[in-house]
Amino acid sequence: MPHTKAMHGEIHIGRLILQKLKEKERSITWLARKVNCDDSNLGRTLKNSHHIHSELLFRISLVLEEDFFAYYSEKLKEMQKR
Repeated sequence: MPHTKAMHGEIHIGRLILQKLKEKERSITWLARKVNCDDSNLGRTLKNSHHIHSELLFRISLVLEEDFFAYYSEKLKEMQKR
C-alpha cells in the first residue's frame, strides 16, 4: 500500500483510486461500468472529493483488487497511538 500524502491529515481516497486506475491502465469510464455508476459523476467524485460512500468504495475495492479501506484502518491505528 503506497504512503498517502493527505492534506490537513485527510486521506484523499479519490486520488488513490485514480492512481490505481492509472497503474492498471484503466479509465474512469471502465471503472464506472464495472461499479454501475455514471462515469461523469464518478469522475467528479474521484477528482474533487475526499469522501466516497462506503458501498461505492467497497465495489471499487473489489473491481480494482485493492483494499481502499486499509488506508483508513492505518490512519485509525496511528490516531489511537497518540
